[in-house]
Amino acid sequence: MELYKFERQLRLMMLLTQNRNYTIEELGERLDMSTRNVYRYIDAFKMAGFVIRKKGKFYSLDKSSPYFKDITSLVHFTEEEAYILKRAIENVDGNTTLKQNLKQKLYKVYDYDILSEIVVRRGIGDNVHSIYEAIKQKKQVLFHRYKSSNSHAEKDRLVEPFSFTTNNNEIWCYEPSSGKNKLFKVSRIKSVEVLETSWEEEEFHKEGYIDIFHNSSDQRYSIMLRLSMAAANLLVEEFPLAEQCLVQEDESHWLLTAKVCRLEGPARFVMGLIEEVEVINSPEFNVFLEEKVKIAVNRVKV
Repeated sequence: MELYKFERQLRLMMLLTQNRNYTIEELGERLDMSTRNVYRYIDAFKMAGFVIRKKGKFYSLDKSSPYFKDITSLVHFTEEEAYILKRAIENVDGNTTLKQNLKQKLYKVYDYDILSEIVVRRGIGDNVHSIYEAIKQKKQVLFHRYKSSNSHAEKDRLVEPFSFTTNNNEIWCYEPSSGKNKLFKVSRIKSVEVLETSWEEEEFHKEGYIDIFHNSSDQRYSIMLRLSMAAANLLVEEFPLAEQCLVQEDESHWLLTAKVCRLEGPARFVMGLIEEVEVINSPEFNVFLEEKVKIAVNRVKV
């Protein structure tokens, strides 16, 4: 029991020495303990002579505390060191228990769970790391040679990044030139440059709606699809969030009822499984599909 208590105190001390500050609630969540115990341990640190700083709701261990330098050199990794460790762990072959334990221990204390689920590609981890740093420092960034699926062009985009999506493959940003919050795919960024300029429009930062096909916009289209068992399985495998919109109709069919931001996403899915999917009660989507089919037929003729 005493050993377990000491372990939690040590982990709390490590969190309090990081560059990022935490609220009491965040500390309790990361350490899997009550806020009451967090307060109790912090009071114990104060009684031992440590200086605890509070800025708003956020807590940290002041660098003027006795033995601060010794403690941080022994138990604290810099964020760069933690990042390198994370990459080294990911390079371990297979998905062994040892590998998972190492990841869990690292992510319990350091803020690199932001990278835990991201698709592995050369350079993408560095881009995510730079974006993550920009968010913490509230800095504007340049996405160099961002590949836009709308304009079909590569160009630099000046943005204020403020939130990753759940799977960390996309990032919400405010774009000053358009005055809109937009969702950018990390995989389409060539490189990231963190600028010296701070956020200028933080009051307008707001996450938008993301549909089951990972698209985002201010528009909403209603679609209803009748899917075969094979189509329903493929849909959930490719787009897991779609499962919450599926209702089984009979032994062989499922109904998908959803609001989507763009019709391209469901259109690609339907056209790839044309014999397994039936569009029902979706007039706008039917018109959109007819146009896509015409274009496809004309290209085949050519």
